[in-house]
Amino acid sequence: MRVLSFVGAVALFAAAPSLASAQAGQKFAFINSQALLQNAPGRADAEAAFEKEMVGIRAQLTKLQDSLTNMNEAWAKEEPTLQGAAKEARMKVLREKEQAWGAQAQKLQAQAQDRQEELMQPIMENLRKVLDDVRMDGGYSFIFDVAAGAFIVSADKNLDITERVLSKMRLSAPKAAPAAKPAAGPTSAPAGITKKPPTE
Repeated sequence: MRVLSFVGAVALFAAAPSLASAQAGQKFAFINSQALLQNAPGRADAEAAFEKEMVGIRAQLTKLQDSLTNMNEAWAKEEPTLQGAAKEARMKVLREKEQAWGAQAQKLQAQAQDRQEELMQPIMENLRKVLDDVRMDGGYSFIFDVAAGAFIVSADKNLDITERVLSKMRLSAPKAAPAAKPAAGPTSAPAGITKKPPTE
C-alpha cells in the first residue's frame, strides 16, 4: 500500500490583483513553486528520511490487510454452516474486528502524514522567507505562482524569478532533516493483532 508522496506544488501568492490595483509603477513577477520544491535544498534528504521511516508503517499496514484477508476467507468457509443467532453473533465479532483494524490503519496513515509535514516544514519555511525577501528586495507588488493554477496564460519570461528564488534558497538552506522518531507501537505486529493472524 502506497502511503504518501512528496510530489505536489504549493499555492503561494496566487491571488490576482484587481484591475484598480494594477497601477503604473507596480512590479510583478512569477515563480513555479513546483520546480522550486522539486529542487529545494534538503528535499532529497527529507524524502529519503521519510521513505526509510515508512518501511515500518507499510509493514504494519500489510499485516493489517493480511489479517483482514484471512478473516474474510475463513468467514466465507464458515458462513454456510451458521444460522440464526449464531450467525449474527459471529458477524458482529467480525465487524468489530474490521472496524478496529480500519481505525488502526487510519492512525498509521495519519502518523505518516504528520511525519511528512514535519520533515517538509523547514523547507517550506525557507521558501516562504526567501519569497518575502525577494519580493521586498525587488520591490515587487505581487509574485504569482504559475504552478498553482493562476489565470496567467502568457507572460514575459524576464519576469520569471524562479531561478533567483532557488539560488537564494540554496544560500539559506535549512539544516538536515530531523532524526527519525521511534515508530509508535511494535513494528512486528499491529496493535490489537496477535503475531498469528486470526483464522476464525
